[in-house]
Amino acid sequence: MPRFFVNEIDESNIVLTGSDANHIGKSLRMRPGEEVTVCCCGTDYSCEIERITADEVYLRLVEKRLCAAEPGVSVTLFQAVPKLDKLEFIIQKCVELGVSRVVPVLTRRCVSRPDRKEFGKKLPRLMKISEQAAKQSGRGIIPEVTQIVSLDEALAEASTLDRTILLYEEEGGCRFGDTDLSGIRTAGLIVGSEGGFDKEEAEAAVRAGAVQVWLGKRILRCETAPITALSILMFLTNNM
Repeated sequence: MPRFFVNEIDESNIVLTGSDANHIGKSLRMRPGEEVTVCCCGTDYSCEIERITADEVYLRLVEKRLCAAEPGVSVTLFQAVPKLDKLEFIIQKCVELGVSRVVPVLTRRCVSRPDRKEFGKKLPRLMKISEQAAKQSGRGIIPEVTQIVSLDEALAEASTLDRTILLYEEEGGCRFGDTDLSGIRTAGLIVGSEGGFDKEEAEAAVRAGAVQVWLGKRILRCETAPITALSILMFLTNNM
């Protein structure tokens, strides 16, 4: 069933407009009586099309329920900025796996070093990738991709979460399965770019409360590591 996202909803008068209405009427060629799902803030609204005009689609609410695809833990991925094509891939796959937010972070070893103005021009495309992945995977929200931040800003945000995990392969780390995830509602994953983190950055993350974790003896690419870590986190919190 086609899925469409809105920021707010009036259950007695559900109307889709703009590109969504155009997509329903012209691309999908849907007709009155057919069903669509409207998603708002993690709730799925199953609706029947009542009327289609050139610019609007009028819907009748059939049923509403919490989106079963939304995990019970809200995960923020703090991803050190890799090359753009890798970041796009990371966003797509992590949205499919259940991430709630993606925060691009500029660290010392980032090969790609856009400034905020330059990165801001890329945000609409990155959010479109998130939206498409959310629709494909049946999500109840479109995970946010934020403006690029410094590591200090990322660590300040991460310190407010129930549990934050730093992927760092050097000495001092523990296995993912040994990390205490019991009862958490919010979590963060801090993942490096192509060059990883330097020692001072890793130590700063640990001082901010992050648990240093390693994923085994094989060195994973920067686009493989967040997908692997998020999959493990979802599994260990019974969301996979």
